[in-house]
Amino acid sequence: MTAGDKRASLPPGLDGTGLRIGVVRARWNAPIVGRLAEGVGRGLAGLGVDPADVVDITVPGSFELPMGARILAASGRVDAVICLGSVIRGETSHYDLVAGEAAAGIQQVQLASGVPVAFGILATEDEAQALARSEPAGGQNVGEDAAVVAVEMARLAQQLAPDP
Repeated sequence: MTAGDKRASLPPGLDGTGLRIGVVRARWNAPIVGRLAEGVGRGLAGLGVDPADVVDITVPGSFELPMGARILAASGRVDAVICLGSVIRGETSHYDLVAGEAAAGIQQVQLASGVPVAFGILATEDEAQALARSEPAGGQNVGEDAAVVAVEMARLAQQLAPDP
């Protein structure tokens, strides 16, 4: 990792084999969110998560991501959830409300449920910034980063779970 690289390095031996991952994605800003979802797919595949073990749902927008995450977490069908969305600043304060409430809601879901929820929401000033943070293979892709977070936190939750 170079001095300018702010991304966290992968923990040694991180393996997602056998994990069940939920992905909830917003339909709003679909082209950007689609690129993030492609990054999630690459990230999970690189960590050994079987595509058959991925539950993928959509919600209208980023504001609804916490509810989608809650539904997945409560289902008992997933070990972690990844939320994907893109909120691009406009001319009103709507951006601040949506991005802030989505972040707070996602945090609330993971703390209340005990199911890790990875934050893959872009909050950018413009579309160019969103495109830069959702690059295809080889570039920065927040979705790919969120896949790593989901696997790492799911393994941590499993490792430190109380004995039955």
